[in-house]
Amino acid sequence: MTFTLAIVGRPNVGKSTLFNRLVGKKLALVDNQPGVTRDLREGDARLGDLRFVVIDSAGLEMAEDDSLQGRMRRLTERAVDEADICLFVIDARTGVTAADEYFADILRRRARHVIVAANKSEGRAGEAGAMEAYSLGLGDPLRISAEHGEGFDDLYAALAPLADQVEDERPAPIAPQVDVDLSEADAESGEGAEAWRPSADRPLQLAVIGRPNAGKSTLINKIIGEDRLLTGPEAGITRDSISVTTEFMSTPMRIFDTAGMRKRAKVTDKVEKLSVADGLRAVRFAEVVVVLLDVAIPFEQQDLRIADFAETEGRAVVVAANKWDLEDDKPHKLNELRHSFEKLLPQLKGAPLVTVSARTGKGLDRLHNAILKAHEVWNRRVSTARLNRWLSDMTESHPPPAPGGRRIRLRYMTQVKTRPPAFIVKATHTDKLPDSYQRYLVNGLRQDFDMPGTPIRLFFRDQGVSNPYRAKANKINQSGALSKHKNRQRPKGS
Repeated sequence: MTFTLAIVGRPNVGKSTLFNRLVGKKLALVDNQPGVTRDLREGDARLGDLRFVVIDSAGLEMAEDDSLQGRMRRLTERAVDEADICLFVIDARTGVTAADEYFADILRRRARHVIVAANKSEGRAGEAGAMEAYSLGLGDPLRISAEHGEGFDDLYAALAPLADQVEDERPAPIAPQVDVDLSEADAESGEGAEAWRPSADRPLQLAVIGRPNAGKSTLINKIIGEDRLLTGPEAGITRDSISVTTEFMSTPMRIFDTAGMRKRAKVTDKVEKLSVADGLRAVRFAEVVVVLLDVAIPFEQQDLRIADFAETEGRAVVVAANKWDLEDDKPHKLNELRHSFEKLLPQLKGAPLVTVSARTGKGLDRLHNAILKAHEVWNRRVSTARLNRWLSDMTESHPPPAPGGRRIRLRYMTQVKTRPPAFIVKATHTDKLPDSYQRYLVNGLRQDFDMPGTPIRLFFRDQGVSNPYRAKANKINQSGALSKHKNRQRPKGS
């Protein structure tokens, strides 16, 4: 059982002290000066038998502009949107303020579940403020003291039933159908791919992956048209895989925003290790994977590993170069990107490479078209008749080798799966077929059947050489042997 608890409230009401108490360590800075916490901080919390992720947020400030306070407030509001439960902390010694009432209204509209905690309630000094918390209209307030560890039994009693409820409410990820077998009739006709077109009941499942701070959450916010996901200049704000169901230019999609994946040697924090695993799991729940690059530092080793992982999992891949608005020499940079892509990712030859600006939204139309094209190719079906005509032409123009004088014959080809496309070729001496000739066939499939970039699985089945005269020869040999046997048994002179 796990859930996310966001601690929110005005500055200096004791949020960081409460955070430290729940995680059992002094991870958050604590000071009497308001505003010490400026960014989100996460930790693994424990309360009784409950295990959950707790978020220490910046103090909610009454600021709407782009000042530091305004940005802190927006960051906290987004944490509220993504948290399963919000713990709204007020200062019992100060009582309910106008700011508390203002923020209570925000929580009432945006949060899924809210618990009010009147902190600093130890002794008689906090009694009046704790009673005032009833006026917020968010349920019975809890009287706690984060500094002295009081009231945590009541907090456990409030969290336990909500934890069960959150678990029931959380929709289970719907794994896409992959490696779909084709019936003999489907393979013969090559029809039926249109059945997989995205719809409201079955949206296209898209994962956005890449290194930290490549702009993944900013891109998804631009796609859905609202600041739904946490963003900021700090790398690593997104810590887990978050799915959002939306319409991207009238196409129903379920989009997974994943934590940035760093190089393995740099993944030291336990939460980040879980984030990387969660990101890789999101790839398995996707049909199309967008590998988002930072155009200033594209195709680093980790980008290549991410793209290769998506291809290995058999997902359609689109490569998007973000922050294109910051590039000066665009034609030269685009040629450089394409050359690097073809050289470093030959297994994804022909995959769409588009340029976007997540900040301005420029290039989103190109990205949308590339995603739909990749999805359509991923579902592509080719009839058996077309495949065998193509196979005959390919072997005529470039015959397979004849290792040791034994000629390899490619006799028959058919498509056996889709999502991604998979083909079987029946041939002789398949163990002698070199990898270079297999690549020749895969590249030919990409080019001649318009299947750029999608993973293509090509399997070879050995079909021994059949001699139509072998059975007749065996009969003749058997009858001849029988005649000789009879002649040997017959007495002389008979």
